[in-house]
Amino acid sequence: MMPSLTLKPQRQKSLLRRHPWIFSGAIAHVDGNPKSGETVDIFDSKGNFLAKAAYSPQSNIRARTWTWLDEAVDADFLRRKLDTAIIRRDGSETHPYTDSYRLVHAESDGIPGLIVDRYGDVLVMQILTAGAEYWKEILADLLIELAGIKNIYERSDADVRTLEGLEPHSGVLRGNPPEKLIIQEYGLKFNVDIAQGHKTGFYLDQRESRHLVGQLAKDRDLLNCFCYTGGFSIHAVARGAKSVTSIDSSGNALMLGAENMQLNDQPAQIHEWIEGDVFKELRTFRDSRRDFDMIILDPPKFAPTKFQVEKAARGYKDINLLAFKLLRPGGILVTFSCSGGVDAYLFQKIVAGAALDAGVDAQIVKELRQGSDHPIALNFPEGAYLKGLVCRVA
Repeated sequence: MMPSLTLKPQRQKSLLRRHPWIFSGAIAHVDGNPKSGETVDIFDSKGNFLAKAAYSPQSNIRARTWTWLDEAVDADFLRRKLDTAIIRRDGSETHPYTDSYRLVHAESDGIPGLIVDRYGDVLVMQILTAGAEYWKEILADLLIELAGIKNIYERSDADVRTLEGLEPHSGVLRGNPPEKLIIQEYGLKFNVDIAQGHKTGFYLDQRESRHLVGQLAKDRDLLNCFCYTGGFSIHAVARGAKSVTSIDSSGNALMLGAENMQLNDQPAQIHEWIEGDVFKELRTFRDSRRDFDMIILDPPKFAPTKFQVEKAARGYKDINLLAFKLLRPGGILVTFSCSGGVDAYLFQKIVAGAALDAGVDAQIVKELRQGSDHPIALNFPEGAYLKGLVCRVA
């Protein structure tokens, strides 16, 4: 008999709305002795079947739903899920502009905890949950079969794995993938370090936003904060920016950014790379009265969970306040949050407060989010993690 979880009375409502997460506080008791990642049946307090889910004994999210049907969760089930995700990307509008995109987007594609990014002829696979870890080898084999790509590199080194009781792991999973490669995006080339870079090597979710920044950057002096390997910067220089200054705390990322500038035959003399703390550098610019026509703020997660929201709000307020003060009249601020604990409404409220304290009048001229290859399932609003605003000051 399959192990099962029985919920407390009135705790089935989110599952009936098809939200995939089951928190530990909703569980009345566990029957059987499920292993980490093993599939369990979910019942309400009256014994009615609700779903099948992957069990995670150490996580506060104690189970993640595979299916709301009473069906087997096996290799054939996973093949159907992966095949659907891949077919959806085959019809994506991203393909004319890039050879790299997200192939599987975890809960939003019905496979909790599995991220798969395609970089040309290489797949980078990220396993974030106990359930995805349980099926890792089968998932890798299925990806080779369905995507027709033999090279898979694993980047299961995100901090969230510790919440699942999983050790970090990175390395070759299938084939012989290189650790560094070159991708193309909107006619530009980028070096990607899939072994050591952030996330799976590149911020694929910002593709459309990078392209937009390029369109807006012509004849402007631009400041790119938290620039990583210079994605926004290369787009800006290539589309006619007057000058670009890029700041990041990682010297290795800046070295790769400089290589990207050379790779695209862009003039080095109009670009400045600064290794340093963005908060300190912005204050230095303020004190020296240096200003810009356009500023990009794309920081790392300040609030991975709701418990860090208050501290994160102060951080977002601080950098946006400083950025508003550094903008010339008519200047543009492109500002982002990728913190799951900060929703779009709160982020807009924070940016509005920063503008008020900076003493500037500003308008939102465009709202931004992750690309279409990072879909948001309607039953999983947490999938809308990336929020962005294009603001214009008077």
